[in-house]
Amino acid sequence: MTPSTRRRPTPPAAGLRRPVERSGDLALVAVFAALVCALALTPGIPIGLLAIPITLQTLGIMLCGAVLGPWRGAAAAALYLLVGLAGVPVFAGGAAGLGVLAGPSAGFLLSYPFAALVVGFLARAGVRRGRGVAGLVAGTLLGGIGVVYAFGVPGMAWGGDLDLATAAKLCLGYLPGDLVKVVLAVLVAAPVHRAFPRLTAR
Repeated sequence: MTPSTRRRPTPPAAGLRRPVERSGDLALVAVFAALVCALALTPGIPIGLLAIPITLQTLGIMLCGAVLGPWRGAAAAALYLLVGLAGVPVFAGGAAGLGVLAGPSAGFLLSYPFAALVVGFLARAGVRRGRGVAGLVAGTLLGGIGVVYAFGVPGMAWGGDLDLATAAKLCLGYLPGDLVKVVLAVLVAAPVHRAFPRLTAR
């Protein structure tokens, strides 16, 4: 057989690659949801009148969006939330079930998929523009803190029978810890961006 007649290998069809990509996406979503579970179950530090603990679960939410991008990050956060609401004790302090939605931390929990979405969008925009660290900082600040507090303060006011001003003042006690989480999230996600630039950009 001459070189001109030798058959070249046929590249795999796009339709065959997509199930593999989807299974990889599902695996990443499951792994990061498990990461949030693990971080949430680390011992918390209760502060304020309502004794809502400072935990590492918001760090996990930041990492979901910062590493996986908006849609997979939001999916991982939503999976974590659904598992906890279904009764698995994965929330801070081992809490679980729909009853948490009647407590002062309900707003924080419900914010997580939206927070991861915003973190992911801004992180992805930064990667695409060659400003990955700037995107990470903006995303974790606006999504990981801004969105979480936008849900959390009203939820704390409603669940704790407080006015919004009092709830906002109580939330200020969490701000230093959340800023430390921003730094940690950026330090973890930035090397991932450099090593796997397509991961967040997808």
